[in-house]
Amino acid sequence: METFTHDVVIVGAGIAGLRAAIAAAETSDKVDVAVISKIYPVRSHSVCAQGGTAAVLREGDSYDLHAWDTVKGADFLADQDVVEFFVRRAPQEIINLEHWGCPWSRTEDGKINQRRFGGHSFPRACFAADMTGFHEMHTLYGKAKTLENITFYDEWFVTSLLVEDNTAVGLTAIELKTGKLHAFKAKAIVMATGGHERIYQFTTFSHTATGDGMTIVYRAGAPLKDMEFVQFHPTGLVPPGVLITEGARGEGGYLINAKGERFMKRYAPERMELAPRDIIARAEQTEINEGRAFEGPYGPYIALDLRHLGEEKINERLPLIRDVAIKLAGVDPVEEPIPIRPAAHYSMGGIHVNIKTETPIAGLYA
Repeated sequence: METFTHDVVIVGAGIAGLRAAIAAAETSDKVDVAVISKIYPVRSHSVCAQGGTAAVLREGDSYDLHAWDTVKGADFLADQDVVEFFVRRAPQEIINLEHWGCPWSRTEDGKINQRRFGGHSFPRACFAADMTGFHEMHTLYGKAKTLENITFYDEWFVTSLLVEDNTAVGLTAIELKTGKLHAFKAKAIVMATGGHERIYQFTTFSHTATGDGMTIVYRAGAPLKDMEFVQFHPTGLVPPGVLITEGARGEGGYLINAKGERFMKRYAPERMELAPRDIIARAEQTEINEGRAFEGPYGPYIALDLRHLGEEKINERLPLIRDVAIKLAGVDPVEEPIPIRPAAHYSMGGIHVNIKTETPIAGLYA
């Protein structure tokens, strides 16, 4: 068994893993960083994020508003210290991505454009058309490849953590190309392996979201937390479950039932289609359960109507959505509504960490 030695090993090469790798590598060019991924980084599910990344950039918005929207949207279950840290850090991360080349959509005066998302009291979702995750991923990957002290192990599958005296000292991984098992030694290990949404039949996630990172950590003796919390996105495309971005509603899309009603007026009359995701998902399921949904060959569904936005705006702001709807559902949103229903979207729980991302196992972070 061959053994590789690095200062920091990061498991997972999505947006979180790549950003962690860049941060570690930039502390010193003498810090030896490794990134292990079971797929090529730019195929990570992060590329499927569409609508935007929230940050306080505009006059009139504030950290307090962003924090309030977040805590309220979490039904006051979120760790408020973490929320405050997040909302204050987010603007700088958006600027970092801009400096590294992320092609943000712009306002007419050249500023980073932002649109309102569900639960937002102010437009703060920074976006790059409807391919935000794709552009963020390629930006981060490009930046990471410029740092000579980052080594990528693509198509390697981590199988276990090596723990001695409650300290993470390394891990084992299979090189998928050869099938050989190898060992890695490290002073610090960062788990950035994503969620477990593929346990659900109807989900927005790719087949890589199998929860193996959580499993590996749990088997090593670290606790998991809040595993009962799973977010269901209101607009999973029927039949494949592929995400239809919240940006489609942020741009003015309507949710309608089989009677042609904008039914959200019964559930959230003020925010309508831009209510928090859990409220909209429950409203849609209520419409389905009470017989007001459309019926199709793949079961009941709700419709997302973008026709009133017009072809020009759809092509400018939602080009991917139009392409996906045509290719995967046989529907052109310029001409007819898109069939959708709630789909498993986020693993809200995961590896237990503190605000410094430390786990109860020394040297292990997530």
